[in-house]
Amino acid sequence: MKELNSVELRNLWLKFFKKHKHKIISSASLIPENDPTVLYTTAGMHPLVPYLLGEKHPQGTRLTNSQRCIRTGDIDDVGDNSHCTYFEMLGNWSLGDYFKDDMIKWSYEFLTSRKFLCIPVEKLAVTVFAGDETAPRDIESYNLWNKCGIPADKIFYLPKENNWWGLGSGIGPCGPDTEMFIDTGKEKCCENCSPACSCGKYIEIWNDVFMQYRINIAGGPIEKLLKPNVDTGMGLERTLCILNGYKSVYDCDLFVGAIKVIEKLSGKSYEQDTETIKAFRIIADHLRATTFIMGDEKGISPSNVGQGYVLRRLIRRAINYAKRLGIEPLELTKVCDEYIEKYKNVYPIILKNSQKIKDELLKEINKFNKTINDGLKEFDRAVSHLTGTVIDGKTAFRLYDTYGFPVEMTIELATERGLSVNKQEYVESFNLHQDLSRTANAGQFKGGLADVDNYDNVRLHTASHLLLAALRKIYGNDVHQCGQNITSERLRFDFNIDHKLSPEEIIVIENIVNENIKSDISVIKEEMGVQEAKKSGATGIFDEKYGNIVSVYTIGNISKEICGGPHVAHTGELNEFKIIKEESSSSGIRRIKATIK
Repeated sequence: MKELNSVELRNLWLKFFKKHKHKIISSASLIPENDPTVLYTTAGMHPLVPYLLGEKHPQGTRLTNSQRCIRTGDIDDVGDNSHCTYFEMLGNWSLGDYFKDDMIKWSYEFLTSRKFLCIPVEKLAVTVFAGDETAPRDIESYNLWNKCGIPADKIFYLPKENNWWGLGSGIGPCGPDTEMFIDTGKEKCCENCSPACSCGKYIEIWNDVFMQYRINIAGGPIEKLLKPNVDTGMGLERTLCILNGYKSVYDCDLFVGAIKVIEKLSGKSYEQDTETIKAFRIIADHLRATTFIMGDEKGISPSNVGQGYVLRRLIRRAINYAKRLGIEPLELTKVCDEYIEKYKNVYPIILKNSQKIKDELLKEINKFNKTINDGLKEFDRAVSHLTGTVIDGKTAFRLYDTYGFPVEMTIELATERGLSVNKQEYVESFNLHQDLSRTANAGQFKGGLADVDNYDNVRLHTASHLLLAALRKIYGNDVHQCGQNITSERLRFDFNIDHKLSPEEIIVIENIVNENIKSDISVIKEEMGVQEAKKSGATGIFDEKYGNIVSVYTIGNISKEICGGPHVAHTGELNEFKIIKEESSSSGIRRIKATIK
């Protein structure tokens, strides 16, 4: 296998698919534009939702990139050998263009060719869909792999739970996938050992999804798509680990610099002991994710809701582990500096926002210090109401969950007072919280296409353009979108302004939007180069999101924005716009929540 660093692997991927006539598109924001099912972009396909559902992409039908991603369902598992909160997903897509024949041949070529990953064929194993009463066995993929050179005993038919992709709703595009694995050479765990086992013999390296069917009614029959799509994903960090023979993803070049900074700050060796290794990895992982979230185009700040809550949890968890290592939390900006330096040429946005990243981190550290003081007061209050000598686990967990109060601190303070903590009850409360979080995340962080083929989502997306136009008309062209989330019930729109909106101002905004709705203005889509779009007066802060060719949506002389869509054909389809709430999002940022009838 070819030993590569992160820059070499990323470039090799893009070079390979460029050779096969794919257009390289930029990584989209970590904050999904119109996907209510996720807080963060969790897969390379998320930004391509409209195009995988049939809309024409400005860059064509063959696309590739390395997409920034955040997954938060397993935060508590970070610190082991494989889990990362932030990661990059190498991906390529066919939008009704090539299908299984080309994709499997290319997958084999990229994995085994000396020019690319140079993985020996005997180290590869693949899985394909076994078929069931709803969809046939994927014999085509089996035969294609076998024809490439994968022996029959290394091709495994697995059921839907292993080799099928579909939306959580059970409606929409779906289809079989084929997954590629490295055979580590370990002995089989049993006679039927396969990549479906968790014994460690097989490690997944790549996944090709073939969206060749559609389900129109939940539980209904599948129908063949006239133009099937391909979506693939290869995790950058995991692949680096496999190629270089590392035991952990934290051994790859992406983390080495940060770990050295943590060693210098703590005066401790990374490999001192198991607990120290875990603390180093959590700090390195969480601050990398923090750097990318706060440095994102849409600029998320720590808060108590949504994306901001996840960010706050990551920062505070990093602070707690830094304190265990004897690191002054205010020094953690130096870890962010290391990541900014490491990634500045690949993702210039974090260099551009470097000062903001460090300022926001310092602000959150100071807030957390106050929170710890509040936690101490709550601890004293809990002790004052204690009838025995044991602090129950639920109280200890509440101190942790509400105040970010580490259980070790609770135990230490209890010991000083001649008390103890019911650790078993704490663990039970913690595990219950974790189970509930993962249950929620199963819906919130599924990955894959969102259920956005919803007319109300499309209408609200168009309404957001009219809202921004109204805000600019009132407050000037310096007003811009700072974040957006759309569900089928409402839109949430963040924008920069220096004051709370009065009831009178809200009425004026509503009136302007509703006048433009009543005018039933046509919504026109055009495709053009980025520079041409700028010259035409189109606005938008995500100029590089789709490459050199962008979609521009024009609503009369009201709005002209670079946007991925989708939108209604006429503003009259929105009926009536109503602001239901106006509130602060963060310093200098206000948030409007609105509906349409």
